[in-house]
Amino acid sequence: MTLNRRNFIGVAAASALAAPHVLADGHGKPRVVVIGGGAGGATAARYIAKDSDGGVDVTLIEPSRTYFTCFFSNLYLGGFKEMGELGHTYGKLAAAGVNVVHDWAVGVDRDAKTVTLAGGGHLGYDKLILSPGIDFVEGAVPGWDLGAQNAMPHAYKAGSQTELLRAQIAAMPEGGTFAMIAPPNPFRCPPGPYERVSMVAHVLKQSNPTAKIIVADPKPKFSKMSLFQEGWANHYEGMIDWIGEDFGGGEVSVDPASMIVTIDGEETPVDVCNVIPAMKAGRIAEIAGVTDGNWAPVNAADMSSKADPDVYVLGDASQQGDMPKSGFSANSQAKVCANAVRGALTGSKVFPAKFSNTCWSLIAADDGVKVGATYEATEEKIAKVDGFISETGEDSATRKATYEESEGWYTGITADMMG
Repeated sequence: MTLNRRNFIGVAAASALAAPHVLADGHGKPRVVVIGGGAGGATAARYIAKDSDGGVDVTLIEPSRTYFTCFFSNLYLGGFKEMGELGHTYGKLAAAGVNVVHDWAVGVDRDAKTVTLAGGGHLGYDKLILSPGIDFVEGAVPGWDLGAQNAMPHAYKAGSQTELLRAQIAAMPEGGTFAMIAPPNPFRCPPGPYERVSMVAHVLKQSNPTAKIIVADPKPKFSKMSLFQEGWANHYEGMIDWIGEDFGGGEVSVDPASMIVTIDGEETPVDVCNVIPAMKAGRIAEIAGVTDGNWAPVNAADMSSKADPDVYVLGDASQQGDMPKSGFSANSQAKVCANAVRGALTGSKVFPAKFSNTCWSLIAADDGVKVGATYEATEEKIAKVDGFISETGEDSATRKATYEESEGWYTGITADMMG
C-alpha cells in the first residue's frame, strides 16, 4: 500500500470513549506524564489527550522547543532537505490539550509516583511513559567520548551535530577521506548508517569526486545490504570501501586530535570521521530503574515496563523483541500504549496490540528502497508476522515511487505526532 498523510493517520484504530473516573486517592483526573517528545512520546501524549476528550491530564516533558527528526536527517546531509524542513514545534500539541513543559526530567520516584525536573519542579503521575530515545555506551569506540563529538561528530541525534557533519563534509580537501565507524547491534535505525554513506557519496560525487569513503563496521552484514551494495556499485563505483567484521571492522580506535582512525592495527589519516558508537536507552530510563543496563524490557501487549506496571517505555529505548528501533516503530508502539493507558485509567475499550514498521532509505536521487513488517504481541515479545523488502534490479520508476512514498510517510507521521 502506498502511504500518504491521510491513510497513514488512518492506520490508528478507532477508539471507544468512556467517562473518566476519580482515582482512589482523590486527586481528580488521572494523570499521565510523558518524558520525551519524539515519535513515541509526542504520539502517545497526543492520542491520550485526544481520545480521552479531556478526561486525562497529560503532561509532556521535552527540553527542546523544536524537535528535529533523526529520520530524514541523512537527506539533509545529501542536500535533499534543509534543516528547517526537519524541525517541528509543540504548539499544536499544546492547543490540543497537552501540557507541554520544556525542561529536563532528572529524577523518577516510582514509589511516590513523581518526576523531578531540572528546574526544581515535581510532577505526580498515575501512569508514566518514557520515550527518551538513545544515549551512547561510554568507551564503545576506544579514543572517542562525547568530549570528542565536535572533532568527530556522531550526528545520531539530529540538529547541531547534523549541521556540523554537513559542514565538515563540505570542507573536505580534494581527494580527501571520509570515515564512518558504524555501530554494533542493536541500534537506532538499522539502515541509517548506510543511507548516510550513500548521501555522503552523493554529495562528494558532485563536489569532490576523487574523495574516498571508508566504513569500519563491527557487523558481518547490515540491513538492506544487497540493496545498498548494488546502489553503491551503480552510483558510486570505487568510492566506498566497506570493511566488515571479517576484515577487522570491529577492531577500531580513533584519535580525534590527530584525525587518525586505526582499523585492525592499520592507521589511516582521515579528513572527516563520523563515529556512531554503541547505544543504550536514554538516561532517564536508567534513572527510573527500568533498564537491564542498556535497554528497558517491556511487555509486548502494552509496552509496560517489566519492572513496573505503571511505567511504559516506547521506541528506541525499549527492549521489546523483533521490531527495529525506528521512528515508525516508536509511533506504532505509542498508539498501542496510548490505547492501553487510556483504558486502564478511564475504563475505555482496549484493542489487541498490533504493530507495523517500514524503513525507507535513499541511495541516490530518486533511488529509494524500503524494508518493513507487521508484528503481534506474544507473551514473550513483539513478534514478526510477515515482512517485505525492495528487490535488487528494480526499475527506476519503482525506485522513484518508493522515494515518493517515503515523502508521503514523513508528512503523515509528523502530523500524527504533532497534530
